[in-house]
Amino acid sequence: MPGSNTAWVTVATLASGFEADVTVAVLGAAGIPARAHGNDFVGLFGPNFQGATAQGVDVLVPIDALDEARGILQAARDAAAEDDDPDRPDARSA
Repeated sequence: MPGSNTAWVTVATLASGFEADVTVAVLGAAGIPARAHGNDFVGLFGPNFQGATAQGVDVLVPIDALDEARGILQAARDAAAEDDDPDRPDARSA
């Protein structure tokens, strides 16, 4: 775990708390400490609201893990895009 003097930087800004929590879990599973920081957690729904927010939710990682975190998130996006490709030979019919 990073020390108290470690700088944390934004690796992604996502539309909802749910997406941010999933991203934090993906990074955590890869051994990268991460945390979500909401920009819009006041108002009607409060801090536990998981839907879309006007300002998004930042996912923060220690600065020394930024490049690795970006690579992991890019690999996850690439894998998701491949799964959504209907022209992929092994794609299942719905």
